[in-house]
Amino acid sequence: MRISALLASTVLACSSVIALPAAHADSAKGATIALIYGIKGDPFYMTMERGAREEAAKLGVKLVADGPSQWNPALQSPIIDAMVARNVDALVVVPNDPQAMIASLQTANTRGIPVVTADTTLGDGDYTKGSVTFPVAGISSDNFAGGKLACTALIKAMGGKGKVYILVSTPNVVSDTKRRDGCKEAIKEAGPGVGLAGVDYTQSNSAIASNDTQAVLQRNPDIAGIFGGNTFSAEGAAAAIKTANLQGAVKIASFDAPQEAINALKDKTIDLVIAQQPALIGATAVKDAFDALESKTVSPKNSFVPFVTITRENVDTQAAQAAIYRTNSGS
Repeated sequence: MRISALLASTVLACSSVIALPAAHADSAKGATIALIYGIKGDPFYMTMERGAREEAAKLGVKLVADGPSQWNPALQSPIIDAMVARNVDALVVVPNDPQAMIASLQTANTRGIPVVTADTTLGDGDYTKGSVTFPVAGISSDNFAGGKLACTALIKAMGGKGKVYILVSTPNVVSDTKRRDGCKEAIKEAGPGVGLAGVDYTQSNSAIASNDTQAVLQRNPDIAGIFGGNTFSAEGAAAAIKTANLQGAVKIASFDAPQEAINALKDKTIDLVIAQQPALIGATAVKDAFDALESKTVSPKNSFVPFVTITRENVDTQAAQAAIYRTNSGS
């Protein structure tokens, strides 16, 4: 089934879309900015690192990068603490937990190290009036809008009827919960012909996502669509659909655009891909950290980058190809 013309437009405008300035100041050159990404081996974060490195090179600053082997605050906190101990000049961090990561990052802030969050946030995510305000900036996608966009298209691909199953990584990270809730809003707006089959949390593990999908398909044979809320969730759902030989019968929307998702789109296992722009997120976060070192106020404190919607109809266009996540992050 073809996605509606509404989604043929590849860019979703967000309320605080950013663009990188063309010129940079010189006084913070030579500084060291540390990028602590969400999880090793994720094409999203590898692409983010590439964008961050390219921006660091333009600015004349050094970028060091590291991250945990699993999405786990207990593994991420020591990495942050080590970066603080080596006296990096600024931190760009993808917090693995909105509450558990506050203490380590507050310590960095107290020591005069500017903190910028990327992709995910601390506290309730509002750095101007919210529960945590010390980060100098937060740059991410508009995850509620993205979840709603993906599931509105998914429901259309389902023919406007059936149950939707939602898979996201965690039950408490704001980016995950907003994608989940955006999808739920799309289900609600679709009317009585569409229902929610359930929500499961994959901890960014494709094997968990596959096992959960297989189990829910056995319990709910009337599932017509699955929202995979990140790379690993969509990957596991696609594997389960292939195992059950349900390609095409059960539609899948992937929130994230690694090459594997594009391959699955072309072979008709996945029906829609929402691409974030992690390279732009990484580049903007580094620029925000640089500006903080220059004692410049970053405004707005919370900013969104736009999405690119990829379908089988537009996958070969320049805009879609440019949005696919690339894993050569640099050295």
